[in-house]
Amino acid sequence: MRKTQLRNSLLLLLAAVIWGVAFVAQSVGMEYVGPFTFNAVRSLLGGIVLIPCIFLLGKLNGEKKTKLLPEDKMERKTLLTGGVLCGLFLCAASNMQQFGILYTTVGKAGFITACYIVLVPILGIFLGKKTGIGIWFSVILAVIGLYLLCMTDSFSFGKGDLFVLGCAVLFAGHILVIDHFTVLVDGVRMSCIQFLVSGMISSVFMFIFENPAWAAIWQAKLPILYAGILSCGVAYTLQIVGQKDMNPTVASLILSLESCISVLAGWMLLNQKLSARELIGCAVMFGAILIAQMPEKKQK
Repeated sequence: MRKTQLRNSLLLLLAAVIWGVAFVAQSVGMEYVGPFTFNAVRSLLGGIVLIPCIFLLGKLNGEKKTKLLPEDKMERKTLLTGGVLCGLFLCAASNMQQFGILYTTVGKAGFITACYIVLVPILGIFLGKKTGIGIWFSVILAVIGLYLLCMTDSFSFGKGDLFVLGCAVLFAGHILVIDHFTVLVDGVRMSCIQFLVSGMISSVFMFIFENPAWAAIWQAKLPILYAGILSCGVAYTLQIVGQKDMNPTVASLILSLESCISVLAGWMLLNQKLSARELIGCAVMFGAILIAQMPEKKQK
């Protein structure tokens, strides 16, 4: 069991690394296309990429005839329900985040978004999910680290911050929905469905509120390819597979390292300088994750 949790933690960490680096792709992509267009294309691309993966994994698992949807009616219904719900949460959260970034600073957006690490255990209480004292301590420590890392300007609340706060609530819901369905259905299939649902809904809003042009999408091809194939197709699938048998609060803590990775990626790829405050914030965040991984003593 401990080996499984370690493996799942590493999968979630890899997802956080991909998302952290993807911030550069999101920023560059938004210079050419609107939020709905960017999310529509990358989500559909992520779903399409996973279709051949489903058949490949089926062959590796020895299946004689692999199908996109299971033949059993109850299993198929559960898979579709989980995939559609994940897709709805993902679509709403990602689009609110994109709009929020237009009206607020990157640091504030990163801090408020990552506050889902507090919302997950709070919402989990209403769903009967128990969280130990050690993990609550890790959550508080992580919030302090995030504040040091992201909040370099004075804290004020505006329209963009409200969008990002709504995004944080939706991402917390997304994590809890995955926690419920990941033990019931195949993770790769559910991930594929969530992207197709998110992409189709974003496409509707894209044609209503934006004027998508193929030339602009082509100019943003590299950011969209990274966001679609790696950020969507790979990272979100790693999240679904990695969250299996994991405490959702611990999972959210590991995923919140995305903020640290984005700062480090800016330092490594864009030659952005790291202040002492940001380095301390990263260290506190990593410390919080390590504390959350420590096994709690069982009560007699």
